[in-house]
Amino acid sequence: MQIRLKNEHLLEVRNYREEDFIHINKLNADEKWSNLVGNKGSTKGAWDNSNIAYVADLNGQVIGYVRGLTDKSITLFICEVLISQNYRGLGIGEALLNYVHSLYPTTRMEMLANSTSRTFYEQKGFRTFYGFRKTNKE
Repeated sequence: MQIRLKNEHLLEVRNYREEDFIHINKLNADEKWSNLVGNKGSTKGAWDNSNIAYVADLNGQVIGYVRGLTDKSITLFICEVLISQNYRGLGIGEALLNYVHSLYPTTRMEMLANSTSRTFYEQKGFRTFYGFRKTNKE
């Protein structure tokens, strides 16, 4: 799917391919998402097994992505959405989220966010919710 950005460039939103992972890992490293980078094998496994896995491709360069899971009926959970710092503010993050939600329009979209991204999501009409988390080691 092609999306025209605020700067008039055409962005291709396409399915994740295995060869994209090197670029995804670089985006994670640039963002200092050390857990995803440090657990590269598990992160790649997550990409290989997610039913929501799309990249934002601008002229052959992966500049962002969205990864998540859905039951296709009720819940669409976004695990990560990340846009290269050089391309933020052009509507790419919103376009990725809108595209994924359009594939499963009856679902509620849920995600975790940090304090720096909270304003972005609130401006897009998301509301906060309360949840819990526990790892297998806890």
